[in-house]
Amino acid sequence: MEHALSPATLAELRRPRPYPAVSVLTPTHRREPENGQDPVRLRNVVTEARRRLEADPAVTRERRHEVVAELDRALAEVDLAHAEDGLVIFAAPGEHQVWSLARAVPERVVLSDTFLTRNLVAAQAAERRFWVLSVSADCVTLWSGGEGRVVQDRSGGFPLERRQENFDPERQMRTGDLPSTFSDEDTRRFLREADTAMGALLREQPRPLYVTGEQAALSLLDEAGSVARSAVHVPYGGLAHAGPEAVWQALRPVLEAESRKDTAAVLAELTSARGHRTYAAGLDELWQSAREGRVRLLAVEEDFRATVRELGEHLVPAEPGDLDARDDIVDEIVEQCLHTGAQVRFVPDGTLGDADGMAAVLRY
Repeated sequence: MEHALSPATLAELRRPRPYPAVSVLTPTHRREPENGQDPVRLRNVVTEARRRLEADPAVTRERRHEVVAELDRALAEVDLAHAEDGLVIFAAPGEHQVWSLARAVPERVVLSDTFLTRNLVAAQAAERRFWVLSVSADCVTLWSGGEGRVVQDRSGGFPLERRQENFDPERQMRTGDLPSTFSDEDTRRFLREADTAMGALLREQPRPLYVTGEQAALSLLDEAGSVARSAVHVPYGGLAHAGPEAVWQALRPVLEAESRKDTAAVLAELTSARGHRTYAAGLDELWQSAREGRVRLLAVEEDFRATVRELGEHLVPAEPGDLDARDDIVDEIVEQCLHTGAQVRFVPDGTLGDADGMAAVLRY
């Protein structure tokens, strides 16, 4: 199952497909007893997709069999034992993808000439993904982080390993030679290679970067290249050879402090916007402003959801299951704001007070 949405992947998902491109969405659960319902719900929503394909006169028999076969292949790849909060299946002639999301999605089936990506985009923004580069003299390991965890990532040729005869840090520590490990030219060359590889990856998949390692390793990486200079340094050694839980525990206090700082900055911007009459709140106003490209900064409480339907040019509250109800209007607004270059920040529930879950700073 897919987790990381890069700009290149998003562009590929958004390109037009031969009709029908099928998007199947269903909420999932991480823990018992809620996850007991997931297999049944998934089976039901895929059955609904098959029914829709059967009933659609625009879908030929050959095309229907082709897409149903892709749905079946996708279903075989679903791993509900490691489910998160939402599942998205894409199927079209000759292709399928399965995405696991750390954000709830509405249960729905969409047949179109493009895949439905807004829930992926909103989940990616909410997850606030980041890179971690763990550096040592003989190994540089890459981790992908987000939503309370890190996992090892092998993008960009990582991990990089340096093979050196008689490389024995324990012996060097006993003889007092350890500092020279981070001053010899071979080590400099090795870290320059790591810097170059990380720089290329950041150009393809830009995210905040955290670098862990002994202070001597961090200083040498700073000298050897440019990537670490704009990264957050976490002076904690031994993580290049560690497991993901050790990396997460070392990083968590830094991330929590940055999150508090970021939330305070968002609230300060919203307060300033009130004084400058560039503040907006309420789903109807935010939806209009997002479509007009007027939003500069959008703040969303993490668990805020709303179901609405359109009434003329306005949004009005609706109940899930109502005719023409839109269960994922928050994700639509998030995606539209990101598409027009706005910053989107997710903040803890209750942070926005009377804004009712979502507020924005407008460009004008």
